[in-house]
Amino acid sequence: MSAEIGQFALILAFVLALVQSVVTMWGAHRRDDALMALGRMATLLQLFFVVIAFGAIAWGYATLDFSVELVARHSHTTQPLAYRLAATWGSHEGSMVLWILILALHGGALAVFGRPLRTTFLSRVLGIQGLLGAAFLGFSLFTSNPFLRLSPAPLEGTELNPLLQDPGLISHPPLLYLGYVGFSVAFAFALAALIEGRVDAAWARWVRPWVLFAWTSLTVGIALGSHWAYYELGWGGWWFWDPVENASLMPWLMGTALLHSALVLEKRGALISWTLLLSILTFSLSLIGTFLVRSGILNSVHAFAVDSARGAYVLAFCVLATGSALALYAWRAPAMRTGAVFGPISREAGITLNNLVLVVATATVFLGTFYPLLYPLISNGGTITVGPPFFNLIFLPLFAILLTLVGFGPLLHWKRDAVKAILVRLRWPLGLFVIALLVGTFAFGLGKTLAAFGIALGVWLIAAGGLLLVRRWGLGSKSAAANWSLVRTTPVAIWAVALAHTGLGVTCVGVTAMGGFEASKVLRMGPGDQVEFAGRTVILDSLGEVAGPNYQADRGVFRIVGGRGPRQLISERRFYPSSQSQTIEAAIGPSLVGNLYISVGERDQAGKAVIRMWNHPFVGWIWGGAILMALGGLISLSDRRLRLGAPQPSRKTVEAAA
Repeated sequence: MSAEIGQFALILAFVLALVQSVVTMWGAHRRDDALMALGRMATLLQLFFVVIAFGAIAWGYATLDFSVELVARHSHTTQPLAYRLAATWGSHEGSMVLWILILALHGGALAVFGRPLRTTFLSRVLGIQGLLGAAFLGFSLFTSNPFLRLSPAPLEGTELNPLLQDPGLISHPPLLYLGYVGFSVAFAFALAALIEGRVDAAWARWVRPWVLFAWTSLTVGIALGSHWAYYELGWGGWWFWDPVENASLMPWLMGTALLHSALVLEKRGALISWTLLLSILTFSLSLIGTFLVRSGILNSVHAFAVDSARGAYVLAFCVLATGSALALYAWRAPAMRTGAVFGPISREAGITLNNLVLVVATATVFLGTFYPLLYPLISNGGTITVGPPFFNLIFLPLFAILLTLVGFGPLLHWKRDAVKAILVRLRWPLGLFVIALLVGTFAFGLGKTLAAFGIALGVWLIAAGGLLLVRRWGLGSKSAAANWSLVRTTPVAIWAVALAHTGLGVTCVGVTAMGGFEASKVLRMGPGDQVEFAGRTVILDSLGEVAGPNYQADRGVFRIVGGRGPRQLISERRFYPSSQSQTIEAAIGPSLVGNLYISVGERDQAGKAVIRMWNHPFVGWIWGGAILMALGGLISLSDRRLRLGAPQPSRKTVEAAA
């Protein structure tokens, strides 16, 4: 019965999304308060029914209702309850309903908390959100119905992909979707502003918290996915330039540019057209990521295996939504005022240059991701592979330029600045960069100059982020009481920028150390064997079979002598009988300066197993930096000014001006 309730709820939500889109847009056009209020009510009702539909899917998994095809394909009686519930969004159909749920949550939040916005503007935003909701609800109902029944119902199901049966994958997809879908609000704000022909500081202040929330969620989601790939896949890496990884990186890069552009618009009234364009492109890249994952054109552990017809639907929607938005932008944007002017040496100019580098970096990732997919069409069936060498050669130099600019940005003055004054202001971070570069080159050798440069860049960013706080607190120039008073009254914005930029520097150090100094070894070992590796003695104490709740495993127990002292690490090669698949659970010895990473492979007839070992210096800094960046975003969201928005003129004033 729960499946039928969920089906009916999805149908009602689809109808309400259509009502929301039509009624709010028409009400805004007519300035009819009754119609606009009806549209807001439809938004909340749509959210109510989407919650019921999502709950019906989760209930089917919790109760193992194998008469529902979706549950039978992604659940098993031996599967732990936590992973059965996570399977709610572990399939194509279920994850689409999660996407719709998050979209409806954003619409409901706008309807409830967006009252201080101009009524007509809010209605247009909700109308655009309604169109997006109707499109995805129609996709779910007509091509990807999650409530199809099986008759007769099987006695047993097929479990969720074992690679996805992991704590990291319980939270990773919802956070990614909060990022992807969160950018839909900026998209709707941009289109509503273009329709009304009006963008101002109030618009920027209202859009920034939505962009901040989406960017922060996407940052954490990408970091969790990277960490999952590191410890779950058993390959010893954290980023593989997989097309689906790229699909999340592209909106993150563009969203970073949008976040900074919106700041310039709020503070200085500049970059109006640019901010609108970034709002459109960022969400468009989120839609493109949806197409990549669900089109069936990729063979990836991250992708949902679906037929090409569904992919064609998503592609058509991407083209229609993006094309319509860009057409509206081309028509309306030229008539909008350009905003305040600024000098070539200023914070506005620095952010603009930063944005250009981010856009070029995004275009590079886009080209490298899609060119192999388009190549067969232009070469009569030929194939080509674009992998890490391409991205490392093109993307990394661009990112080095970006990181260099990031250190300067927050310490530039608005409107205009002077080169000499900037260099004096940044003399300590610049000096630390030079020292780190020289020490690194001397310590690592000329062959590792690039690695020394990458670590020096990280030091530069960390020092520049710290300098923001040091300058604010007046350390060394005021009394202790005055310093403490300045610490307590430090604006939220300064904390946020310092943490985010410092986090980027920490991640830079981790990525550089991991890429430049990683060491590995592959050998066969049996119980009692030992090997010297990375300054440690690794001893295989035991190698045997163990049973889990829904798998059997070969387990290797290792004793590590050296480094931080003796300790025990366990690695498993698991086999899942239900799905006839296997996974590697790596043994990881973490520390502040690096990880020892061991994975167990197949055993031979002599009882020895293939053992793969890696030494990963500073790899934890990659995710530690991401946490700091996300923390900066969360702190920025706590800024009371973002919750209040900008003051609005009364409706009578607006109508009189009109």
